[in-house]
Amino acid sequence: MPRDRNTENFTRAGLNLIQQALSIYDADLRLAVCNRPFQEMFSLPEHLVTPGARFDETIQYLATTGEYGQVDDPDDFVRVRVEQARAFMPHYMERTRANGRTISVEGSPLPDGGWVTVYTDISSVKRQEALLRARSAELSDQVLTYGEELALTNRHLAATISQLQEAKSALIEMEAHTRLVTEMTPAHIGHVDSDGLYTFTNRRLSALLPGRDNDIVGVSFEQALGQKTAAHLRPHLDRAARGTPALLEFTDPVSGRRIRTAFTPDQRAPGSVYILSTDVTEEAQARTALEQTHKREMAAQLTSGLAHDFANLLTIILGLQARLEKMPLPDGAHELTGATRMAVRRGGLLLDKIANMTGTREVRPTPVVMQDFLANISPLAQAALPETTTLSIQSDFAHRALMLDAGSLQDGLLNLILNARDGIGTSPGEIKVSFRDVKGTWLEIAVEDTGCGFSDAALANALNPFFTTKGDAGSGLGLTMVYDLVKLAGGTMGLSNTDTGARVILRLPLRPALAEARPRLILLVDDIADIRAQVRDLLTDLGHQVIEAASAEEAEALADLPGLDWILSDIRLGSVDGVDLLRSVAGRQPSLKLALMTSLPTADPLHVAGAQLWPVLPKPVDAGALHHLLTAEIAQ
Repeated sequence: MPRDRNTENFTRAGLNLIQQALSIYDADLRLAVCNRPFQEMFSLPEHLVTPGARFDETIQYLATTGEYGQVDDPDDFVRVRVEQARAFMPHYMERTRANGRTISVEGSPLPDGGWVTVYTDISSVKRQEALLRARSAELSDQVLTYGEELALTNRHLAATISQLQEAKSALIEMEAHTRLVTEMTPAHIGHVDSDGLYTFTNRRLSALLPGRDNDIVGVSFEQALGQKTAAHLRPHLDRAARGTPALLEFTDPVSGRRIRTAFTPDQRAPGSVYILSTDVTEEAQARTALEQTHKREMAAQLTSGLAHDFANLLTIILGLQARLEKMPLPDGAHELTGATRMAVRRGGLLLDKIANMTGTREVRPTPVVMQDFLANISPLAQAALPETTTLSIQSDFAHRALMLDAGSLQDGLLNLILNARDGIGTSPGEIKVSFRDVKGTWLEIAVEDTGCGFSDAALANALNPFFTTKGDAGSGLGLTMVYDLVKLAGGTMGLSNTDTGARVILRLPLRPALAEARPRLILLVDDIADIRAQVRDLLTDLGHQVIEAASAEEAEALADLPGLDWILSDIRLGSVDGVDLLRSVAGRQPSLKLALMTSLPTADPLHVAGAQLWPVLPKPVDAGALHHLLTAEIAQ
C-alpha cells in the first residue's frame, strides 16, 4: 500500500508540471484523472476536479459560467456534448473562449472506453499568425489558408497516430496475456494448417508427451509427435480438416500415458485444425479400477448361489464316502474313495479361491519403502525355488518410497515367480524380476524366466479364470488373481515370450510417497480398556504417540493439549456419544484431524451421522486401516 500511494503522488506531481491542461474520463463519463492546470484554466470548483465527477455536470457548469459564450438552451447544449463524448471519436478543434483566449482541444479514446483530452492555450500562436498576416503582404491569403489547413490536418493526424499506437499496445498486451494463459494450461493446444504444419503451440507438448520438442511452429505434424503416434492420429486430423470434429483416447507408446485428443475444424481457414490434448492417465487408471470392481461384484452375484449349492453337494459327497468306507468293500475300493475325498477337498479349496476372487476387496495403498520391500520378497521366493533356479531382483527408479498395496503386490509377485519356476521345470534356469520407472507415470514390474515360454493358447487365455496348462495340479486361478489385483489398482498386465522364455509385465500407477512424516500425537478415546490397549499398540507400532482417554469428559479436557494432531474416538461412550464429542472439539479446534471407530452396523443412525462428517473405522480396527487413514491425511 505505501508503494501505491507514493506512485499516485509521483504521478499527480508529474501531471501538474505539464503546461497543458489534461483530463481523463472513463467509459461512464466520470472523471478518472486531471491535473491542476485543468482546474486553473477553467476555474473549476473542487468537486468537479475530484475523481468520480460527472462529465455532464462539468459541461453544465462551464455553460452557465459563460465559458462557451451565449448559450440559448443550456440543457440541449449539455445533451449534445454528452452524446459526442459517448461516441469516443478522436478529434481536434480550436475555439476562442469568452475571455478572448484561444485553446486547442485534442481528444483520443482509450481502448477500454473513455478518453483523454489535452487542452493547450495557443493564444500567442494565433497572435503571431495574425501579425504575420498583417505584415506579410507577399503571402497571399491562399497560402496562409493552406498553411492553416495543413497545420490542422497535422494535428488530426497526430491524434490518429496516438490512437493507433495505444490500440497497438493494447493488442500486444492482450496477445501476451493470451499466450501466458495458454502456456499455463495443463494441456497441449496447437493449430495445424492445411499443409500439416503447426502454426501455433502453447509450448506444452513435452509436458504431455515426454521426449517431444516444445518449439514446433513450422514443424510437420509427424515430426512433432513422432511417426508412430502421428500415424495413429492422422486419420482423425484428416477428418477434422474436412470439417468433421473428432475425439479419441490413445496410449502413448513411449510414456504409456493415456491421452485424450480433440480435433476441431478451423472455420476461418478450411483445411486447418485446432488440437487440444489432455493427460487422462489418472482418470483411466481410476476407470480401470472401477470397472474391475464392478466385474467382481457381478461375478460375486453369479457365483454366490452356485457356490452355496456346490458346497452342499460336496458335503453330501463327503458324507456318502464316509458311509461307504464303513461298508465291506472289494479290493481297490478304498483307494477310489480316498481319491474321491481328495477331489472333494480340492473342490473346497477351489470354492475358497473363487470366494477370494469375487468377494469384496479394497486396495489400500500405503507408503512402502522399496528397499525393504525388495529385501523381504527375495527370501520368500527363494524358499520355494530349487537350487538349480537362480533369482535376481533389479530396480531402476529414484523414489525411496511408493504408494502401494504391499500385501497384494507381494502375493502377486510370488505367484508369478512360482509360475516361472514351473515353466523352467527341473532344468537349471534363471528368473529375473525388474522394477523400473516409466516416464514418471507407471511402475513397471517385469518377471522373466528361461523356461519353455507361453504356448499360443496360454497367451490367448491365461488371464481367463480356470484356464491352466498344469492339468490336475492347477486351478487356473493364479494369473487371474494377479490380473484382478493389478486391475483393481488401475494398472495393466501383459504376457509375451522372449528369446529365452516367458515374460509377464505388470504396470501399476506410479505414486511417489511423501517423505516420511513426523510421528503423530493421537488422542485415543474408548471406555473399554482392552480395546484402547489393542488400538494403542497398533498406533505405536506405526510409530505414532498416543494419549488415552476413558470417557468423553477426559477427552474434552485433553483435546486442547498443544501439539495434538488427531482424535480417534469410539462412537459409544456412555452418556455422551463420540459424534457429539467430536462436534464439540471441532467447534473450538478446527485444525484437529478427527475420526471415529465403531462396531455398529453401517445403517445405525449414529454410524450414519458420524460417517457424514468424519472417517469411520470398523471394529476390530486393523493396522492397515489405521495406516491408510493416517497416510491419506499426510498426502492431503
